[in-house]
Amino acid sequence: MKERRYFYVPDAANQTELPVEEASHATRVLRLQSGDEMFLMDGVGTFYRAEVTLATPKKCLYDIKETMPQEKGWHGKIHLAIAPTKMIDRMEWMVEKATEVGFDEITFLNCRFSERKVLRIDRLEKIVVAAMKQSRKPWIPVVNPMASFAEFVKTPREGRKYIAHCYEEIQRKDLFDELLSATTPHDITVMVGPEGDFSIDEVEFAIKHGFESISLGNSRLRTETAGLSAVMMAQMTMRK
Repeated sequence: MKERRYFYVPDAANQTELPVEEASHATRVLRLQSGDEMFLMDGVGTFYRAEVTLATPKKCLYDIKETMPQEKGWHGKIHLAIAPTKMIDRMEWMVEKATEVGFDEITFLNCRFSERKVLRIDRLEKIVVAAMKQSRKPWIPVVNPMASFAEFVKTPREGRKYIAHCYEEIQRKDLFDELLSATTPHDITVMVGPEGDFSIDEVEFAIKHGFESISLGNSRLRTETAGLSAVMMAQMTMRK
């Protein structure tokens, strides 16, 4: 059986040509030719079975043969807000794996104890696209630029909001238990702090603005592990 080849094409239904980078991969690496079958994903929930109509070193045109709308595998919207790690490869790994597991949006936080305040969003978006194709998910997570902690906390958003931290003097609920006990599907936002955790003032500020104080279990986790754990807990409890 011939392996299916997937390509990310925003607004694929209204296009006839692969984006430049996807076209280069299709024709130069995979050596697709006219008449070959390929599958497109539009990033908003639909696969398309298409046929190559023209293949050159720089162009790949297609004709859609079948439209295949998909149903998202989880209820609600999963939004992870996380302070990036000093070593960017650890954050890139987390973004890749969270995309494979499945989530909707990520925002990077500039916190009091943050050790990294600059990110290449374009590189992270490429990692997300690659992970989306690899995991065969036709939804692309939104990758937001860096936001200040206070700005993010004060921004109104739907659903329940959580802040994960390690301060024992502030009462915390277990995130998995909270999500598991939910009686109706809802959007969630989970905030994860930097390697030195949020400051206690930041935690109290978030709680005053409607965030619920939570833990991610009994272990003390690295930032990237905590972020991935939060996404996985959401997936396990919000899965359809």
